[in-house]
Amino acid sequence: MPGCFYLYVWVRTADRASVLATFIHRYVDTADPGDPRFASLVRALVDERPEPGDREALAELRRDAEASQAFSVYLRASAHDTAIVTLTEEGDLVLGLTLDGPVDDAEVLARAAKLMAGLKEEFQAAAGVAGVELAPPQSASEWQESGLGILHDGQLERG
Repeated sequence: MPGCFYLYVWVRTADRASVLATFIHRYVDTADPGDPRFASLVRALVDERPEPGDREALAELRRDAEASQAFSVYLRASAHDTAIVTLTEEGDLVLGLTLDGPVDDAEVLARAAKLMAGLKEEFQAAAGVAGVELAPPQSASEWQESGLGILHDGQLERG
């Protein structure tokens, strides 16, 4: 069955800008990111110098109008189909990548597990989750509810 694995890691850090800059540098096609709000994301969260309109542009990405700050942006990845950046309600990052392939293929599942573990290690993430067509969790409670994921690595502690 064709599909797409979505792999996410939850990153708590005191240096969110640096972590996000590293993720963008390594995984996002910065020449053609695929979303016009990419520049707003970089100015607001990496450079920490938003221009007028940047916060409003990022607010358009909110899944829930009631969300105080959570949003996700889907970007064109350099080596994968999609790179996903989520700012959670808690102010943490959920970083994600997609991996295309037959979702019932053991080789694809093994590649997904390896990629998720690599992201978890690279970004010193608290936990990882992967699933088929899995939306990025935008809060700790959504992460806990991501039991629909096929792969789990680590556990998100209350922080």
